[in-house]
Amino acid sequence: MKIAYLINSYPMVSLSFIRREIHALESLGLVISRFSIRVWNDELVDKADKDEFKKTKFLLGVGIGGLLRSFLGVILLSPITMFQTLLLTIKIGRRSERGLIIHLIYLAEACVLLQELTKKGISHIHAHFGSNSTTVAMLCHCLGGPTYSFTVHGPEEFDKVNAIALPEKIKRASFVVAVSSFGRSQLLRWCDYSDWSKIEVVHCGLDAMFLAQPYVPLPTEPQFVCVGRLSEQKGISILVEAVGQLAKKGLRFKLVIVGDGSLRPEIETLIKNLQVEEYIQLTGWATNLEVKQHILDSQVMILPSFAEGLPVAIMESLALFRPVLTTYIAGIPELIQPNRSGWLVPAGSVEELAIAMAQILSLPSEKIVEMGKIGAEIVNKQHNATIEAQKLLNLFQSQNHYPSTTDSL
Repeated sequence: MKIAYLINSYPMVSLSFIRREIHALESLGLVISRFSIRVWNDELVDKADKDEFKKTKFLLGVGIGGLLRSFLGVILLSPITMFQTLLLTIKIGRRSERGLIIHLIYLAEACVLLQELTKKGISHIHAHFGSNSTTVAMLCHCLGGPTYSFTVHGPEEFDKVNAIALPEKIKRASFVVAVSSFGRSQLLRWCDYSDWSKIEVVHCGLDAMFLAQPYVPLPTEPQFVCVGRLSEQKGISILVEAVGQLAKKGLRFKLVIVGDGSLRPEIETLIKNLQVEEYIQLTGWATNLEVKQHILDSQVMILPSFAEGLPVAIMESLALFRPVLTTYIAGIPELIQPNRSGWLVPAGSVEELAIAMAQILSLPSEKIVEMGKIGAEIVNKQHNATIEAQKLLNLFQSQNHYPSTTDSL
């Protein structure tokens, strides 16, 4: 069975979980072709991502001329099918936030993808994220291409359900994957009851780099680590403000923030204004090995997010025997058990976050060690990449049980 994976921008630093999933599926014997709509603009720092880049076909890499040739080629071969797909494109494009012109470009990308899949003998497309990539997969299917499925991570897809035509995509898909029970519940809200059986939970998984790591003792000096994009939804500015409150009380510790993003200048300014430069280190993007070492060099992970699906950074920290302080939103409480594998605080509250950090700093190291071991046991059961890949492989192999029809417009 030959499968195509389609992602909007791949590989990129924050999508290591997709790379792990692909590699785990390949280890189970599946043949996978990688497709990305566009190239990620920033530098790849991880060798594994650089290797993935070489294996990936970029749809926009054919240029405007290539898009037009593929579009005209499909028209000549299947004019009626193209007309039907054009109607679907207009239908979802008019309702979208990106507009009809962008959706016509998606249609051209779907034509490029169709020709590539035909050449390779691909029997199914799996897209990650319910936005652009799934739009292209759906249009490719409507043009007569393979069946498709997609994984929804959230929170972005749940913020703009109708703008990305999520109900339409669910209706036409063979199956849909959610990465948590919470995610599945949100998808159930936005599809017909008759489609509920299509929606499955397959967790993001970790590989041996994290799951096979033996216990490493906690560092003697108090240190927190935060791994994530420097964007509004990750709540990093709230964390910096909490550090400022603790610094005023004279508490001594260090916070290492691993990641980069559009909010970095504002965060650097906030650190300077609060005069907490000696408390906080910003590392920028890091490789998987560097992320792993930063976690091991710390006692506790902090992730003060406002909106999430189920963060992979939490899984990585627990796998390395480091409990996590985070917020009780989305799928996070499915993994973090308060006072067992970590701590949960209200999203957006500087005060509650600062109180929790102060309490952690006062804990005996034995308690943190105990919680870390519980967390490692949980993540090994729920987020093993090979086990989760087997669930996904079973879905791929049974996808013909679902109808693959072009529904009336």
